[in-house]
Amino acid sequence: MKKVLLVVASKDYQPIEYAIPKAILEAGGVTVITASNSLGKAVAIDNSETEVDILLDKVVAGDYDGIFFIGGPGALEYLDNEKSYKIIREVAASEKFWGAICISPRILANAQVLKGRKITGWDGDNKLEEILSAVNAGYVHKPVVVDNNLITASGPAAAKEFGEEILKKLS
Repeated sequence: MKKVLLVVASKDYQPIEYAIPKAILEAGGVTVITASNSLGKAVAIDNSETEVDILLDKVVAGDYDGIFFIGGPGALEYLDNEKSYKIIREVAASEKFWGAICISPRILANAQVLKGRKITGWDGDNKLEEILSAVNAGYVHKPVVVDNNLITASGPAAAKEFGEEILKKLS
């Protein structure tokens, strides 16, 4: 059975970007594990909660068939750090599937793993293209972009397609 790790901020993650892909993956027979920067319950921007299965610093990238970072305002505050970069670098160096949605592709950029890649993400502040250009990656103005084993999405409106693309790649 395939196993995917979804990484959420312990506070202020985007619930649609988490719940919809999770439901799609589980319906497709994929085991979904939730990681965060603290154990217990992660709290979304709408105050909904999800149980955290594993601490970010306990994650071994090789244990999963895919690792994806979920967005929301808490993502940069709680997940843009060396713990995340280590996991991202490990999965990016493998043949496994990885990616991010909404603001979280910026975390991938900060991990320095996007050179030559095409990605999308939230660009409400008009800075994403500049951020990606600085790491030699290309910004594609689409809801979901698949570049080999890297899958990125622009935000909540793309959550369903993001989940479907992950499931398709895992099948």
